[in-house]
Amino acid sequence: MTKNQEKTEKLLLELTSIPTAAGHEGRVQAFLDGWLSRRSKSLQWKRDRAGNLLIRRRNPSRKAPILITAHLDHPAFLVTSVEDRDITLEFRGGVQDPYFEDAKIEIFDRNDVAHRARITSLDKDAKPFKTVTARLSRRPGDMAPGDIGRWAFAPAEIKGGRLKTNACDDLAAAAAALVAFDRIRKRKGCEHVGLLFTVAEEVGFVGAIEVAKNALSSRGGLITKSARLICLENSRSFPESPIGGGPIVRVGDRISVFSPELTNTISQVCQDATKKDPDFKWQRRLMPGGACEATAFATYGFQSTCLCLPLGNYHNMADIDGVAAGSRPARVAREEIAMADFHGMVRMLELVASRLDDDQGKIRNLLDGLHRDRSFVLES
Repeated sequence: MTKNQEKTEKLLLELTSIPTAAGHEGRVQAFLDGWLSRRSKSLQWKRDRAGNLLIRRRNPSRKAPILITAHLDHPAFLVTSVEDRDITLEFRGGVQDPYFEDAKIEIFDRNDVAHRARITSLDKDAKPFKTVTARLSRRPGDMAPGDIGRWAFAPAEIKGGRLKTNACDDLAAAAAALVAFDRIRKRKGCEHVGLLFTVAEEVGFVGAIEVAKNALSSRGGLITKSARLICLENSRSFPESPIGGGPIVRVGDRISVFSPELTNTISQVCQDATKKDPDFKWQRRLMPGGACEATAFATYGFQSTCLCLPLGNYHNMADIDGVAAGSRPARVAREEIAMADFHGMVRMLELVASRLDDDQGKIRNLLDGLHRDRSFVLES
């Protein structure tokens, strides 16, 4: 393993192990601050009031920006009350009810000390988020409302070619964005490529909506109306979208299809890459297992699409289909991605950054040529 590979894997393991929740992404933001401080001579950045973060080169070009976008939260618990060893927590994210039963969790206090607990009851009808009560294994110490809880797992690891960790969704994609951008930002012609990190995706992509609405308002915001958003995700794998089959050009989600010209151009870039290098693996799929920020941005009129990693144990739910059918007990587990898919996403982002402007409009030109050369048949 090369030194660069070691650095990449270290970053990936560290980032996907950080506790995070919708509206409480501070620990991940601190990680990004450290990453930025080591690159402050060449990069500029800005956060909005919600915590969404835009990163660009210090002297970006005037081309329409390409913004590689990922969200910083993951389904997780937030402490709402503490009474001796009994605590109440709300859950921000989408996890099916059976997975909460008697589950082990860990809560991180303000000093980053982890406290183990076991869920004793679930209020699935609580609003705006379902709530649980849990019993701590020892007295809470400095625990307080607002502390983050998550499922209790073994430490993250890379084993058998797979990353197994607390939160691939979406921190593995954020890691891919950082690794790719470190390469892209040094290349001539890519001065218009940047990063956009959003918050609170798991509760209805409200961070992305905030970015879009501010950009369309008279006061402006982090991004311009001309921005092209390449939203990164980790999306539930299905038999037709296998883990290890390569990163995915996602044409849509369970709500919508994404901006066709942008999606099709990226597909063309990947097809051309495969012709030159048959070992470059990628997939083009709908991925209806969840919803994506590309839907939000496209709905507000931005060009947006999605690239995603096929994900195992989506939202930490093992064997979702078996549990839904009643043939398997509900069990939480670490999320999984293939390392080959991760490295493929990094390469895909490099290709998109360098080729998107040259190839955008290529399909239109092809169709115009067909019409020019063959429209004579319409007159026969």
